[in-house]
Amino acid sequence: MKIIILLFTVIILNTCLVTTVMAQHYQDDVVGSVIINIPIAITKTSDMNFGNIQVGSTAGTVVLAPGGGRTTTGVVTLPASTGTVQAASFTVTGNANTTYSITLPTTPLTITDPVSTKTMTVSNFTSNPTPTGILTGGSQTINVGATLNVAAAQTAGAYTNATGFAVTVNYN
Repeated sequence: MKIIILLFTVIILNTCLVTTVMAQHYQDDVVGSVIINIPIAITKTSDMNFGNIQVGSTAGTVVLAPGGGRTTTGVVTLPASTGTVQAASFTVTGNANTTYSITLPTTPLTITDPVSTKTMTVSNFTSNPTPTGILTGGSQTINVGATLNVAAAQTAGAYTNATGFAVTVNYN
């Protein structure tokens, strides 16, 4: 009987004792990081100039390629004295070896002769490169051409636009 009482006492003591349980705790450290991009920028290096043209009795166009060459339609001709012919040119700078998108005007630009107040429109803007570029070494040149829409018997003059047109670039 002593064994049973002793055994019973041991069982009761075991159940009455408070056992401390430790929860397992794990911790790991996380490192945060960020890359700050150089802001993309565009700077005009030269204005667009269609040069000298001669007009006829019907309408036509002068197409200025991004490379600077010109072609005509209708009875518009290119005289031997070409004047200054150049596509617009821009320098884009930013993060090296990143791509970017190029947005050209989608609405015609009106140019005006200040003496006669006659106008023409410039439309169908094109660029090289297009529609994206890559900033090899952190910069790239964009050349922009367009189509000059010439009316029949367009009045002679020096047509310009003081406000210009926008070319927008954004990182891809």
